[in-house]
Amino acid sequence: MQIKTIAIATFLFTLLFGCSSDCEEKVGFDTAERVIILGLDGFSVEGFNTAKHPNLDRLLKDGTLSLDTRSVMPSVTLPNWTSHLTGSGPEQHGVNGNDWTIDNHPLPPIEQDADGYYPSIFKLLKDQIPDAKTAYYYNWGNLINSINQKYLDEINFLENDAYAENYKKAETFAIKHKGDPTLIFLYTVHTDHAGHKHKWMSPEYIAAIEEADVKIGELIDGLKQAGIYDDTHFFLITDHGGIGNGHGGMSPNEMLVPWAVTGPGIKKGTKLTEPNFNTNTGMVISWLFGCDSIPKSWVGQVPESIFETE
Repeated sequence: MQIKTIAIATFLFTLLFGCSSDCEEKVGFDTAERVIILGLDGFSVEGFNTAKHPNLDRLLKDGTLSLDTRSVMPSVTLPNWTSHLTGSGPEQHGVNGNDWTIDNHPLPPIEQDADGYYPSIFKLLKDQIPDAKTAYYYNWGNLINSINQKYLDEINFLENDAYAENYKKAETFAIKHKGDPTLIFLYTVHTDHAGHKHKWMSPEYIAAIEEADVKIGELIDGLKQAGIYDDTHFFLITDHGGIGNGHGGMSPNEMLVPWAVTGPGIKKGTKLTEPNFNTNTGMVISWLFGCDSIPKSWVGQVPESIFETE
């Protein structure tokens, strides 16, 4: 694999977005070896602050955390996960609700691939890094509807809120492709379903977060044993919070969510103070992999302060 440096990406990013002098100093480390996205559906800021999650805590010591990242509207599942993975909002990708499908939607994507899908981060990697490997693990059936699956090397869907098997599959995939640029999306809906069934901030909802934390710890330990943790970037992302048994409104409890990034070149143990949005996730990932061509319709930005400077 030919590895481009962040210095090249910085130059290109500066041309495209007018990066500041601080941004221009983010040089000196290679582009990402692998990125693992940890997606916990319905993970509220209040839930983050209340639940015990020692494994997330040790992970976040190696990165930067935001507790006021803003979701896109509406604060429901599919529009927000699509926004994370496409660097854009519903105005661009057209995903306006959980019932969106490629064959039935009111507003076409403003930009489309050959199959009619809005360009995702998976497409960017496959188009620009031929040896990149991609995986998508999920347990809510509609989630994948807005993503063109031809850009995914491995897909696994689990029914009935099961997720433990997918954590192990993600670990195996990362180790198998440790010599390739790798992007893994590892999602679970059981946290959201606990909120809907028992209410956000109920004991059952908090327990769901803490159960996920155990699997995150096992994943971290597996990557450490394989010797690939230190060169792995992680994202912790979610789609929305909740109130009572639901979500979808514009209250801070629904719209403001945790967001974090860790790994080489990322500031450690810090809080993000810049404005941040779910649309930024895909853009940061493209930056980390040194992608030098970004869809013109993408609106996400790279929060400069997440990076260490020399």
